[in-house]
Amino acid sequence: MNISQQLSRLKRGIFRIKRFPRFLILLIASIAAIQFLILPALTQQPVTVQVLMSALEASQWQPFVEDFEQQNPGINLEIIEGPNETNLVEDLYTSAFLLGKSPYDLVYLDIVWVPKFAAAGWLMPLSDRVSEDQLAEFLQGDVEGGRYNGELYRMPFRSDGGMLYYRTDLLKQGGYEPPETFDELMQISQALQQQTDIDLGYLWQGKQYEGLSAMFVEILEGFGGFWVNPDTLEVGLDQPEAIQAVEFLRNTIDKGVSPPGVTTYAEEETRRIFQNGEAIFLRNWPYVYTLAADSEIAGQFAIKPMVHQPNDSSGACQGGWGLGISKSTKHADEAWKVIEFFNRPEVQQQFILATGYAPALKSLYTDPELVAKYSYLPKLLEVLEKAVLRPPIAQYAQTSDILQRYLSAAITQSLSAEEAMNRAAQETRRLLGD
Repeated sequence: MNISQQLSRLKRGIFRIKRFPRFLILLIASIAAIQFLILPALTQQPVTVQVLMSALEASQWQPFVEDFEQQNPGINLEIIEGPNETNLVEDLYTSAFLLGKSPYDLVYLDIVWVPKFAAAGWLMPLSDRVSEDQLAEFLQGDVEGGRYNGELYRMPFRSDGGMLYYRTDLLKQGGYEPPETFDELMQISQALQQQTDIDLGYLWQGKQYEGLSAMFVEILEGFGGFWVNPDTLEVGLDQPEAIQAVEFLRNTIDKGVSPPGVTTYAEEETRRIFQNGEAIFLRNWPYVYTLAADSEIAGQFAIKPMVHQPNDSSGACQGGWGLGISKSTKHADEAWKVIEFFNRPEVQQQFILATGYAPALKSLYTDPELVAKYSYLPKLLEVLEKAVLRPPIAQYAQTSDILQRYLSAAITQSLSAEEAMNRAAQETRRLLGD
């Protein structure tokens, strides 16, 4: 075929294309667009972000999950319900990470888990996702509790801290102001035990479990002592201040201010006794307030920071929960969207209104709607601003176990306070490699 014939055939082809019905051309183009552009978008599945938490809290989160998914149609937030016992939830997370196939994109973290999880490489650093100005909106103790070796691994969601509850009616009846020191606590307790029909002066958590360590952190701070310095790993349990702290707890029992059974009490046992009107003072967490406000002592109690030595400071053991991102997740950006949503002031406000937990955002402690429902929030802020962290070290769980064992031995008088703390210090130093 010569060049002239090829040109002639090409012209005839172009002519046939021009004569091709226009509506068919548009139809073919539309089909192609549907096949290559629209159908993939329509058939793309939303990303599922999974997190494990206790069954109780999962039920409290569910209404907010629905709001999140409406605002983020490309993300499904799936909450896996675990047991209500905190240590069992931790065990489930730990097992999943150790197996190397964790299904969780987000980790709902108790504050004391952060060092362990971060040191094990299970959490993703968050510092590049949030500014210091944003972090300044939260309680300092909650933020610091989310750090390990200077890196942020957990964003706060709700706070917690130990405090002193006291019967306002009984103190007024005896002409006493709320105590500021350990000695005042003992003196007022003993006086009111004689002047009233109340047998119990001061209740605290003496059972051998994590609550014992949490309670002791506050007593230790009040005596000017320390447990473990996280920067140097220096151990202070055998220092005079720590021994005095243990002796104070023993004295509350020896002098009848606390009942002998206090060495077996956890939070709920002490709450029920106080709420039933059988004690003058109670060390416990914020959750007690709303329950006691609906009991026979309603309107007859208040809260304040823990007592301390005259020249030392009050301490509130920092508790609380927050969200971290699993290092193994394939959906880190979507997981961060969940964290951002639950860190919104309006979301946290509605959550606190519904549950009565302590907020992590400082501004919510003076929020008019919250204060109208929970009048104690401004006083609770005063307590939580004196927060003390349990040692943020990778070996915290083992360190706490050592302290619990020897504290229990001391308060049950199996060992003297000095001998118990000396042994606790030595065993802790061996654990930390000192």
